[in-house]
Amino acid sequence: MASWKKPCVHCGSFIEADSRFCPACGSGSPFGYLCPTCLRPAEKARAVCSGCGRPLYVVCPHCGGRTFVQEKCEQCGASLMIRCENPRCGAEQFFENTKCTACGKKLRPKESGR
Repeated sequence: MASWKKPCVHCGSFIEADSRFCPACGSGSPFGYLCPTCLRPAEKARAVCSGCGRPLYVVCPHCGGRTFVQEKCEQCGASLMIRCENPRCGAEQFFENTKCTACGKKLRPKESGR
């Protein structure tokens, strides 16, 4: 069965249109942006998520620059993701999340030691 490819919005690599992850950059949302709290589609042109009202622009904990809520900082390129501490889960989570969006476990806040 023939399939068509689409570019990943994060790295530009062409991947299968039904992919759930980008094999080139590892993105979990290769064809769009998702709110890290409620996982609804999010647009860079918006200031807040239409689903949960969370701000879609935050301050990067690494460089202090303003960035969109995605997997990497737009200013310095550092990862904005942390791993869920639940050994049965381990899903990547946005650094500001208070609970894992995959398993629901509370996430411990990281010390900001730039």
